[in-house]
Amino acid sequence: MNRRMMMASMAAFAGLSACSSKFKTYNGPEVTEIFVFKENRKMYLMHHREALKEFDFDLGFAPYGHKQQYGDGRTPEGTYYIDRRNPDSAYHLSIGVSYPNPTDSAIAKECGVRAGGDIFIHGGPTLASDKGKKDWTAGCIAVRNKEIEDIYAMVRNGTPVHIVPAAQPIAPLRPGAPKPLEEVNPEVLIAYGRLPDPALAPVALTDALPVETIVTKGGPVAPASVYGNFYPLH
Repeated sequence: MNRRMMMASMAAFAGLSACSSKFKTYNGPEVTEIFVFKENRKMYLMHHREALKEFDFDLGFAPYGHKQQYGDGRTPEGTYYIDRRNPDSAYHLSIGVSYPNPTDSAIAKECGVRAGGDIFIHGGPTLASDKGKKDWTAGCIAVRNKEIEDIYAMVRNGTPVHIVPAAQPIAPLRPGAPKPLEEVNPEVLIAYGRLPDPALAPVALTDALPVETIVTKGGPVAPASVYGNFYPLH
């Protein structure tokens, strides 16, 4: 950990004052954006290119691929923003992610499905059957209760959230889950740029983007600029 990173992290911890309730106050560096990496289940609260805090998390019960519709169990991918907060969440505390965006809604409407919603970063499970289970949510990003207290205090509404896709292993659908739109309506996803057009040569957009690194306690994560530009899904 370099000196600048260490000082920023110390300031972040010092800025969080504990109290008897679940609501904390924070006076440290501004959280300018959030990065959520599905691949290694790591979330970083960033002050520009330096990580103030790092968290492990669980995802929806179908963790791979972008959320498309109600009931698919997927967690959205791309760039969204924090648009609301719930101090009375069933999962301790929660901050809302702005899914669906206009394109999500348009695709769902054209395919005749509901886009779904109510995607939050929230605390741990309340049902005994979910405790200790991996990827137990309906599409949200879940951390521990003590961690959502810090996140709730540190993150302001309007903060960008970059949810970075992971490699997608073949996994069976959960019983009752709807079929993915890439199987049912691929032409709609192609029209909106959510799937590559098989008639066109693939374009490696990431090759043309500048490379920057995120400084974390586990070392640099790169290329940060790719995650900010190649995603969002438009």
